[in-house]
Amino acid sequence: MVHKKEIIVLSLGGSLIFNPLGINNSFLDSFRRVLLRNSKRYKFVVVCGGGSPARAYINSLKNSGRSVLLQSMIGISITRTNARFMSYFFGIDPKKGIPHDMSDVKNLLLKNDLIFCGALHYAPKQTSDSTAVKLAHYLKARFINITNVDGLYDKNPLTNKSAKFIPEVSSKELFRRANALKFHPGQHFVIDQEASRIILKYKVKSFILGDNLKNLDNLLNGKPFRGTEVLI
Repeated sequence: MVHKKEIIVLSLGGSLIFNPLGINNSFLDSFRRVLLRNSKRYKFVVVCGGGSPARAYINSLKNSGRSVLLQSMIGISITRTNARFMSYFFGIDPKKGIPHDMSDVKNLLLKNDLIFCGALHYAPKQTSDSTAVKLAHYLKARFINITNVDGLYDKNPLTNKSAKFIPEVSSKELFRRANALKFHPGQHFVIDQEASRIILKYKVKSFILGDNLKNLDNLLNGKPFRGTEVLI
C-alpha cells in the first residue's frame, strides 16, 4: 500500500542562501541532507527569499528614486535566481524553468518530491513569505519559515541582547506584531505582514525556525525542537 506523502512548504530566507561572505555552503549542505533524509515521508516545496543580493539591488533603486514596484520586481527576480541555484545545488535541473504560479507547483508535485521556487508574481507589500503561506494554504500543507533567528522574539535579538524568545504565539498576536511595522521591500522581520494575515484568516499551521537544522529535522519527526509554533 502506497501512503500519500504530506506536503511541507518551507520559506527559506535568502540570507541563509547568500550572506555577506558569499554562498552559505555549510548551511546548504546540512539543509540538503535534512530534506533528502525526510523525503520518504514528505514532499517539500521550498520558496527562496532574496537575501543580501536582493537588498543591494533594492537599495540602489530606492536611492536612485525608482518606484517601489521596480524595487519589488528586482527582488522577485533574485528570489527566482536563488531558486534556480538551489535546484542545481540539489542536483535538480528544472528544464522548463522555475514555476511561476501555484498550479505549476501543484502539477510538479505529482512527479517530484522536491520543488524550488521564488516569488510567483508581483503583489504589493509582500515578500517570499507570503508566497510560501499562500502555497501552504493552496496545497493544504504545513508552513515552516526558516530564517536567521531561531524563532519569534519580543525584540530583534540581533540588535537587542535582552530580547526574549517566544516559543508559542497565537496567529492573532503574530499578526499584531508583524503589522506594528511598516512594510518595505527587503524588510527583515521574521514574517511579512500579508503572510501573518493569511495565517490568521485561513488557520495555516505554521512554525518559525532558525538555521540550526537539527530543529527542522526534529520538527519533521515529531521530536522536541527550538522554534516558534503559531497556535491557530
